[in-house]
Amino acid sequence: MTFFRESPRPGRPDPDALLAQVQAGERRLARGRLRIYFGASAGVGKTYAMLSAARKQAGVGQQVLVGVVETHGRSETAGLLDGLAILPLKTVAYRDRTLREFDIDAALACKPSLVLVDELAHSNAPGSRHPKRWQDAEELLEAGIDVWTTVNVQHLESLNDVVGGIAGVRVNETVPDTVFDGADEVVLVDVPADELLARLKAGKVYQGQQAERASQNFFRKGNLIALRELALRRTADRVEGDVRAWRVEQSIDAIWKTGASLLCCVGPRAGGEHVVRSAARLAGQLGMAWHAIYVETPALQRLSAQQRERILATLKLAADLGAVTAVLSGADIAQQVVAYARGHNLSKIVLGRGHHTWPWRLPHIRGMARLAPDIDLVEIGAMPAVHDTPLRDAGTSAEVRSVKPLPYAIAAAAALGTALAATPLLAFLDLANIAMLFLLTVLLVGVRFGRGPSVMATCVGVLCFDFFFVPPRFSFAVSDFQYLVTFVVMLAVGLITGHLTAGLRFQARVAALREARARALYEFARELSGALQTEQVFEMTRAAVMAAFRARAALLLPDDSGHLSAGDDAGGRPAIAGLDMGIAQWAFDHAVCAGPGTATLPASAVFYLPLVAPMRTRGVLAIEPGDRRWLLVPEQRQQLDTFAALAAIALERVHYIGVAQQALVSMESERLRNSLLAALSHDLRTPLTSLVGLSESLAASRPPLAAAQLELAQSLQDEARRMHTLVANLLDMARIQSGEVKLNLQWQPLEEVAGSALRLCAVPLKRHVVSTRLPHDLPLLRYDAVLIERVLCNLLENAAKYTPPGSHIELAVQILGPTVRVTVSDDGPGLPQGREDSLFEKFVRGERESARPGVGLGLAICRAIVEAHGGQIAAVPSHLGGAAFAVDLPLGTPPAMPEEEA
Repeated sequence: MTFFRESPRPGRPDPDALLAQVQAGERRLARGRLRIYFGASAGVGKTYAMLSAARKQAGVGQQVLVGVVETHGRSETAGLLDGLAILPLKTVAYRDRTLREFDIDAALACKPSLVLVDELAHSNAPGSRHPKRWQDAEELLEAGIDVWTTVNVQHLESLNDVVGGIAGVRVNETVPDTVFDGADEVVLVDVPADELLARLKAGKVYQGQQAERASQNFFRKGNLIALRELALRRTADRVEGDVRAWRVEQSIDAIWKTGASLLCCVGPRAGGEHVVRSAARLAGQLGMAWHAIYVETPALQRLSAQQRERILATLKLAADLGAVTAVLSGADIAQQVVAYARGHNLSKIVLGRGHHTWPWRLPHIRGMARLAPDIDLVEIGAMPAVHDTPLRDAGTSAEVRSVKPLPYAIAAAAALGTALAATPLLAFLDLANIAMLFLLTVLLVGVRFGRGPSVMATCVGVLCFDFFFVPPRFSFAVSDFQYLVTFVVMLAVGLITGHLTAGLRFQARVAALREARARALYEFARELSGALQTEQVFEMTRAAVMAAFRARAALLLPDDSGHLSAGDDAGGRPAIAGLDMGIAQWAFDHAVCAGPGTATLPASAVFYLPLVAPMRTRGVLAIEPGDRRWLLVPEQRQQLDTFAALAAIALERVHYIGVAQQALVSMESERLRNSLLAALSHDLRTPLTSLVGLSESLAASRPPLAAAQLELAQSLQDEARRMHTLVANLLDMARIQSGEVKLNLQWQPLEEVAGSALRLCAVPLKRHVVSTRLPHDLPLLRYDAVLIERVLCNLLENAAKYTPPGSHIELAVQILGPTVRVTVSDDGPGLPQGREDSLFEKFVRGERESARPGVGLGLAICRAIVEAHGGQIAAVPSHLGGAAFAVDLPLGTPPAMPEEEA
């Protein structure tokens, strides 16, 4: 089995990296810039540093908006807010409490050039647009607004468990590392542990008992020192990425020794494990990242299967020890190693100490020293127990595969056949031309069979040329010394030609294998692009794995509860005989590979590869390899991982296609229902209005009706009004859904609309005790009086409908911060347990089977109207013991009244 990886030319920038850099630059131009003030813990001064920098930006004319800043009672920090525009926080009602959160809609409406959003890891209150504050920041960045924020090291997702093990406290609020790594700027705010403890003692971090508890738990000196080290290391990693990106962008090849990093070279001899372990220890002692590579040359292609497997195992060991592994291909080992080191900015190259023989050891080391005088070369001593014969030539090592005699026999026969074919032409051709025929034969043999047979063809061709054509003919005697020169030249030209031809054959094979992998990926991606069902993805993935790796495969998909089910073939039999669903479920749950070549159950006959999509893990690809060695080849594993990623994305796309189709059907059903409701409501409204008028006229006719007839007329009038109200609700909901309702917002007192609603509901409320609690100093509110009156009427009618006669109904108004709350409460049976939120959905009633009239649209209309006013409506606990609905309307700032003239 052969494995290759394309290497960039020395001195030439990686085109893929340049393209990614250009695309990233285009995306950055459309987005805002994110700056993170990063620190080891609370109290180091991140918010203070952010506000100080923001004041400088405001001083030069930049529009700075303080979205949310937590001062924690620190007067010095709060003083920096003077003179900056501060965005009012919005209030969110949650479990009898009012929470104040960042108002992202108001920030987007203001369109500032810079927004300060403190504590990026904060979790927003339930009901907010985004569950996390960092998602609010992402929306601001997508809108082209710059964002400055703060993050502590314990809030990074990848370090959350590490910090928990150090401090004994696990924080629940975290930020994905992708957000941190994707920031345009990271500003480290650092304070020594002793100074931070002094600030805590002085009350500059926390106040009162909170500071005392912090000093006894989290804020211990050892914890702070360890957290400071983590913050410094994480910042250094972030800056190292910036340096690498800058080197790619500027096409810089010279090694910058800004960070410690080394490259371990794995050779074909035994003892490579010792070199890898030594490199891993060296990297650990110096605290550096490291890479391990193997360079395969045309000569090394002839290594035995046993030696190839040992090389792959050595690379696997390096990967397990934390190295980034790669397999390169090329004729010059030193050139490939130096090109890889420059491309990844690796300042040290670690090699194993070879045997002191000129053909193998010195050329590579001297070549690396010549090509990269600025790179350090570290030589690892050999273990005494390791004895190996130097690999001087591909045919002399004991570990080289056995020589196949057929190509050599064909090469010898070709040279002999050339001599026999050229013998009749001796009278017409010069000896030089006949020598060219032998060289042509050597070239063709080298192209077809490689270096060894071409050497055989050269030697046999020289002997045949001497025997058949050089006087005296048919003997190996040479009469002229010039023919000896001809023989030497023919032998040299034949050997060089065969060597070059074999090299070209090797490069052609490399290109063919690379093209085959690219074609397989292209064809698989093309087929998956047209898959619309899970079964299609299943069959395409199984066929692609079978064609590319000659291995049986099965796609295991989860059900709604997350349990995998085995995939069967067309005959109903398991696709893989040795499939273990327990191992597959573990790989799915942990999103980690299991089976051969992994640290989890490596003795298993089946390899389990989780299909990790951007949103979630979509299944497991189970593979039964015919030969386990190909799982160790980095390029083969990369291709397999790419197959898995494509299959995962295809499964996720199919899933969301189903979701989109279901949503489309629901939207179309909703549209048709709204259209039907609007048509019926409009057509029923006119006859119902006439019916209400006729019933009122009948009840008030002169001469008066008899008592029994009058009772029937009044009942007719009540039912006609109720039907009229029902039809009006249907029509209003249809108008709201279609967006035809336009708000007539006016500044007006709330008392008037409350009184009007009570008068309109006098009939359904006549058998109940009604009370009101309205403050005398209520300010003006900006609302549509007709629609808000409809909201209050619906709430009052609901309270009268679902409570027995004589019940107490209360209408109360109170001011809560920036909002005004209107509450309608009763002392009736209350709301269904656990269904408080669902009552605001359309066609949902408190009692599914009830004789009470209605279709469940009243609360849905109320919510639509209140949300159109920028408010919220919710079911809240009632102090009367029954049900209560609270309407929160924004308070706003009424316009100033004109002063009266004296």
